[in-house]
Amino acid sequence: MTIHTLLVNEVERRLFEEGIPRIEKCLNELSETEVWQRPNEQSNSVGNLILHLCGNVRQWIIAGLGYEADVRHRQTEFDERGPIPKAQLLDKLKALEADARETLAKVKEEELVQIHKVQAFEETGVSILVHVTEHFSYHVGQITYFVKAIKNMDMAYYAGIDLEKKSNNF
Repeated sequence: MTIHTLLVNEVERRLFEEGIPRIEKCLNELSETEVWQRPNEQSNSVGNLILHLCGNVRQWIIAGLGYEADVRHRQTEFDERGPIPKAQLLDKLKALEADARETLAKVKEEELVQIHKVQAFEETGVSILVHVTEHFSYHVGQITYFVKAIKNMDMAYYAGIDLEKKSNNF
């Protein structure tokens, strides 16, 4: 397996097999009102963060690596006050996943080292994939923290996995 394949597969795993299911699990714990609740005016709601993640992935992967038109209006992701229903937010995430997977399937190895213009930046394809992955994870963490804080619950993302198990790889 090539480093190109490993990288793309890992990005897909982190975004679509970990990130989106965790967001969905969080949304299932929140009421429609709680999705749009802001702790204060300097903070974003879960709904805003979902819109922001959709905008970021579309701009950086689909437009940046996939050469599609960049139609993002970033500030509107934060200005939205809802209520956009949870089901519609999930539909946006599922559509994003389908479009991003389609784009990632077409990314050629040489495009990973080429420079791509995204927002005000010039980034390699590798940099784009790393940025999107860490950015997505960061906001999934914020969404998780919000749910845990207002619901006083463990999200149990690792339920049934022995996290104390040690590897014997030296």
